[in-house]
Amino acid sequence: MKAISVVIITRNEEANIQRCLDSITGIASEIVVVDSFSTDKTVEICEAFGCRIFLREFTGYGCQKQFAVDQAKNDWVLSIDADEVVSPGLWAELKKFTATSTEVKDTVDGYYIPFMLNYMGSPLRHCGTGRNLRLFNRKTCSFTLVPVHESINITGIPGRLKGKIIHYSYRDMSHHLEKINYYTSLAAVGNKKQGKRFHCFFVAFKFPVTFFIYYFLRLGIIDGYPGFMWSFLAAFYTSVKTAKTIELQRL
Repeated sequence: MKAISVVIITRNEEANIQRCLDSITGIASEIVVVDSFSTDKTVEICEAFGCRIFLREFTGYGCQKQFAVDQAKNDWVLSIDADEVVSPGLWAELKKFTATSTEVKDTVDGYYIPFMLNYMGSPLRHCGTGRNLRLFNRKTCSFTLVPVHESINITGIPGRLKGKIIHYSYRDMSHHLEKINYYTSLAAVGNKKQGKRFHCFFVAFKFPVTFFIYYFLRLGIIDGYPGFMWSFLAAFYTSVKTAKTIELQRL
């Protein structure tokens, strides 16, 4: 049987972590949690669940998640965020995966998993969806070491699963705006390190283009008011990120 190590990074996630852990019961042979010195009950909840816990100063999402992967005992790793849950359909697929004999040679090195955002209490079935590589063989895959919006480099062949990861990313509008401010600052620092430069024109250009993509091309208009607000704030995010990058390049 194939064993899966689930890796999670945390920082003050007591409102989310129990829901996340409950969703992976029965599919994880171990759960690795790398916590950035939470001041709430996050670590206590993870300890009660039997997780292997490591305390580490946060140095960026890519670095933190790669550190978690490096602590895993198994080759196959599922990376999930504390504010995400494995849907019943995905749970069944992962359970089937773990039942595969280790004698059967793997034909792929990682699997893209669809995700769906739950926003303002509603599932965004159109503008809040996508696919991310989340289940992978750590011998041939690794995280990009970037401050934010990390991804996984895969050297072999990718596959696809059908079941979803459900993302409960924002408690409310204020929390969303807080995250926008935080993530855009990290992204701007990353852009500067990579030598990316933008003209001031891009600040104004980014907003309407991004809004059009999410609201019309990705059918946010069908997702009702939550779809509108998600499209609006996604466009706002790209403009602020660009503005902060320009601010840094002028220093």
